[in-house]
Amino acid sequence: MINDILAKAQQMLPQIVKWRRHIHANPELSFQENATADYIASVLDSYRIPYIKIAGTGIMAYVDGITADRDRPVVLRADIDALPITETTGLEYASQNEAMHACGHDMHAASLLGALVILRANAGDFEGTIIGLFQPGEELHPGGASIVLGEGHFDNINPKAFVGQHVSPELEVGTFGFHSGTFMASSDEIHLTVKGQGGHAALPHLLTDPVVAAADIIMSLQQVVSRYANTMIPSVLSIGKVTANGATNIIPDQVSMLGTFRTLDEEWRAKAKQRIRAIVEGTATAHGVTAELEIKDGYPCVFNDPALTAEAVEKAKSDFPEESVIMIGQRMTAEDFGYYSVRFSSVFYRLGVGQTAPLHNSGFCPDERALAYGTAMLMTLGLYFLEK
Repeated sequence: MINDILAKAQQMLPQIVKWRRHIHANPELSFQENATADYIASVLDSYRIPYIKIAGTGIMAYVDGITADRDRPVVLRADIDALPITETTGLEYASQNEAMHACGHDMHAASLLGALVILRANAGDFEGTIIGLFQPGEELHPGGASIVLGEGHFDNINPKAFVGQHVSPELEVGTFGFHSGTFMASSDEIHLTVKGQGGHAALPHLLTDPVVAAADIIMSLQQVVSRYANTMIPSVLSIGKVTANGATNIIPDQVSMLGTFRTLDEEWRAKAKQRIRAIVEGTATAHGVTAELEIKDGYPCVFNDPALTAEAVEKAKSDFPEESVIMIGQRMTAEDFGYYSVRFSSVFYRLGVGQTAPLHNSGFCPDERALAYGTAMLMTLGLYFLEK
């Protein structure tokens, strides 16, 4: 089977497209993927693929070869949640609600369904067990991956490899992007409330202005990256939401802020959070206000095992045109796949879906021909790592 994996995936493409369009038209937000999980379960049932329900709205399916080995499986993972975005593509199968698969999770889930179905039909051609993990809640802290692991599903087994893919509009259909080592950034959430004493904006000398203090904190926090970070370590600190419910003549009592801190170095990540706290506390004190800061630990960096990645790249080049396998750079976006890569040897790669609107955009519209390649690569790496 290994020599005609792509042909089998392309032959099954019309069905994979149907699965993808159903999931796309009925998106559900993180940890609310009940109907999505039910639909995936119905497909698995129709092909007699056994599964269990996990993490509330997730599913873990099993495809056993000639002999099963569920203690040493290869895990193929897809996320299934959508984003709170109103779709503007105008497609006949566009989202029917105010959520949208603008990050391609419908593509991931459909590709994994295709891989499992084809593997199930050819189970006599390989030995061992492949697990298909349909994971909820990738887009929302604390991340579905942390819940899957927290439930202990992998405590007593030793997977040979964890494999995941993510669509990429920067890559053409039929191409794959790999990166060895630290690939994607950690992601921590900053939740901050600055409290003072508000009042009439014409009498600031009688007040303790939290708006000015908050503005100073925002600017001072930029020093974390510009002055305290090693210039060779990529880092990002962004404040994305500021709420001050005052008016033209009213200074409010408090200002709330939300932001993110991301980096590609776990040691610096810990030190940076200490620096953030010191800057917030010191700046608040200087302004005579108080600051309530919570830094919610988010996803760890995605780390691609160098040896495993090198093997994956060589295998991909042997089964697909060599020029279609591309080495790509690091990304400051985050992925809760990082939780798996911290514990197990992992490979997380990008699947080319052709030029379209960016990820997390209401016009995102990947080329569905990429589904055959996504399905084929999952099978290729799954079967290859089973033999290791």
